[in-house]
This record gives sequence, structure tokens and C-alpha cells, in this order.
Amino acid sequence: MSSTAIVWLRRDLRLADNPALAAASRTCDRIIPVYIHAPAEETPWQPGAASRWWLHHSLRALQDSLRRRGSRLLLRTGTSLAVLQELLAGTGARAVYWNRLYEPALQARDNAIEECLHHQGIEVGIFNAALLFEPGEISRGDGGPYRVFTPFSKACLARDTMPPIPAPTGRLPTFRGLASTDLEELGFLPSTPWYRGFESSWSPGEDGVWKLLERFLDTALGDYPAGRDRLDCSATSRLSPHLHFGEIGPRQIWQTLEQVRLHDPRPGLLAAVETFQRQLLWREFAHHLLQHFPATPGEPLYARYQTFPWREDHDQLRTWRRGQTGIPLVDAGMRELWGTGFMHNRARMVVASFLTKNLGMHWLQGAQWFWDTLVDADLANNTLGWQWAAGCGADAAPYFRIFNPVRQGERFDPEGAYVRRWVPELARLPNRVIHHPWNAPPEVFADAGLKGGNDYPPPVVDLESSRKQALERYTDWKRWSEIAN
Repeated sequence: MSSTAIVWLRRDLRLADNPALAAASRTCDRIIPVYIHAPAEETPWQPGAASRWWLHHSLRALQDSLRRRGSRLLLRTGTSLAVLQELLAGTGARAVYWNRLYEPALQARDNAIEECLHHQGIEVGIFNAALLFEPGEISRGDGGPYRVFTPFSKACLARDTMPPIPAPTGRLPTFRGLASTDLEELGFLPSTPWYRGFESSWSPGEDGVWKLLERFLDTALGDYPAGRDRLDCSATSRLSPHLHFGEIGPRQIWQTLEQVRLHDPRPGLLAAVETFQRQLLWREFAHHLLQHFPATPGEPLYARYQTFPWREDHDQLRTWRRGQTGIPLVDAGMRELWGTGFMHNRARMVVASFLTKNLGMHWLQGAQWFWDTLVDADLANNTLGWQWAAGCGADAAPYFRIFNPVRQGERFDPEGAYVRRWVPELARLPNRVIHHPWNAPPEVFADAGLKGGNDYPPPVVDLESSRKQALERYTDWKRWSEIAN
């Protein structure tokens, strides 16, 4: 008697190193790969506009991959449990396999679905496809969770990583005759064409990510320890959106890096590999924190920051979002985000520090904007990054550490190439003032064809005085908190 299994795909949009798909192909004669669009189940962190653009193209790529293997991706809308039960009833399938998600709302949903299916006598197989280690596997000596990255990373490095699972071989016979929603009808693409720059910046899908990884290993890995902070060159991997949507898994990247470590004779490769692996472990750390502190997407890890006196200024928030703050490096980062759905990590730290320290605004304002505009928007990473910048999270930069956008630009964009690309109205300014045009003499502005605030706005705040105000705000709050307690 032939057997049929449903493989419920979510953010594991690949064939290789897909444990749920591999298990189904080993144990069943027919496989029904299904993606269920149920955004209400992800409340309050439904995918943002940039993520939906990526998801559309990633699903299209997976459809093509499955079609080449004799299968098809079934697209459905509705509540996940209802869709799965309908498919079980209509196909006679007796098993549902999926890979874990780690967001609190989705974990609760998946647990409820697992319990319901078990009660119905349905076999359920659940696997890890997204992380090197399950978040609960790594713990301190006393069994508690880590809040500091370095000991967490050492604990990870002391363990063996599982090798990736090869893609199923041969064809993937599927159940024919099932209705599927057309991908276009899911409405993932924004109604306005603001995402046009994404199309020239990215190639979503399993094939695209391997080309990207190979290019990074060949051209950028050797300089990665120093180059990863440079804003004026392509020295980072840009794998984060592919990782988020599961077009590649961390075990695949880790194994590839280990092969480089063993077989690539280029000088400095060992240090480069270890530095890049450290970035993968930061991703693991973010999920570790989200697992153990599930309220942190909306609340500071350290509860005392609940009383911190964040400012509200809608006009300044709008200028920050639009890249019109008058601070070139901040504006360049925000415009890169709007134009490509991505921002260099060094720029992310600078714009986050500027929002939370110089403008004094709540980190959630930034986290929510990033959530909607980043193609790699990931709840664990986004939460860790913003709470790090604001000083209220795990292993965070202290609140009194305030990035100076001018010095950051002079150090990591010394010729102003990054600023000139994303703030082209400043392109003709000389290097010596490109990061602080407010200090340029009038004749320099004139030579560059600029007319002061008519072409580029003056700074919304003075960097030095706003830094001083931020430190005073922190000192006053800390003193008040100590008295109150």
C-alpha cells in the first residue's frame, strides 16, 4: 500500500539539507509539498513589505526546483490547521512533516497543531533546519541561558555540528489533482514600484544563494576580518536574507567553511573563516535569546529600561526614515535600505545609535521600520540588534556608547564612496568634508554645485550637543531609578 506525506514548508525553501523533505522522501511513496499563507498567525510580527517581496521570488524559485524533480509546490491560504486537515482528508495522507520555527507566536501555533494531529492519529515529524543547534541545547553550567555572546560562542564551538543532509535523489512523486492558489494571488508584491531596486540587487532562491556564496568565498573571504566593516567595498556575504528564508542552511555554510579551512592555502584564510563563523554564531545567539526571553521583541531584556524616558518627535522620525537627517552617513544607510531592502551592518549600528541616542527615540521605532523595509528582517536578529544598540539587551553596547557618524564615516568610508553612492547630491564635495558638509566653507558648497539647505538639509541635531543631552538623560534616569529602588 502506497503512503503519502505532507511536507509543510515555511522558511525552509530549499531541497538540500531539508530534514523534513528528506524524511518524507525516505519513508513515503508520495510527497505533497505545501506552503500555507496565514499571516494572521504571525501577529504582531507578520512579514513586512520587503520580506514579502523576497518571499514571492523565493517561492517562485522553489516551484521551479520542485517542477524539475517531477513535483509541485502547493500554495494555499487559510488557517494552517484547517488547510492541513483538508489535505489529509482529501489525500489519505497519514503523516505531516515540518521544520521548526522559533518565533513565540509560531511556536505556540505549531505546538497546538502538533497536539491536534497526534490526537487524530496522524504521524508528525518535526526537525531542525534553521540552526546549528536547537536554542535549548546550549546552556550555562547551571542550566540557565546565556546573556553574553563570548561564553555562548565558546559553548557552541565545543560541540560538533551536524553535517548537512543531501537533497533527495531522483524524482519526487507527488499527489496529482490538488488545487493550488496562484502565487500572484497571494499579493506579496507591493502595489507601488518602490522595490524595483531590489530586482537588480538580489537573486532569491536556492540556486542564487550558492552563486552568491561561491563569489564571496572567491573574492571577499580573504579580506573579511578587516573588510567586513568597510562601507565602501563589497566585503560581506549578504547571505542573511537567504538564511532567513531557508534557501540555504547554516550547516551547509559551516561545512563549506570547514572545507575552505582544510583545503584553501591562501594566507590568512584560517582567521577569515573563524571570523565569519563567529557571525553565524551571533545568529545562533539571537535565536537562543528569543527562545529564552520571548517577550523581548516588544520589551527590553533588562526590565529597568521600561522606565527609560524615550523621546517622541514624529518629524525627526520621518527625516530619519527618509534619509534626510543632514548627517551623510546616516542618510546613506537609510537610503540604501529603501533602495535595496538591505543595509551594511556597520551602517545599521550607526543609524540605530543615531536614532536611540542622538534623537533619543525608542528602539522599537527603529525595529518596526527595519521589520518592514529589510529583506532579511528576522525577529531574533532584529530584536538583538536594536536592543544592543539601545543598551537594553543582551551583551549590549552600554547606553553611553554613542557612535559618531562623522568619525565612523571617516574610518569606514574614507573616500566617501558609500555616501556618494547613496547621497548623490553630495557627490562633488571633497573628501575632507563629505562626512560633515555643515563645516564646509561657502565656496566649497558653491564649487560642488550646492545651495546649502536647498540641495541637502542641515543636520536635524548637533552631534555634540545631542550626545551630551543623551548622556545627561541617561545619568538622570539612572539616578532616579536607583532612588526609586
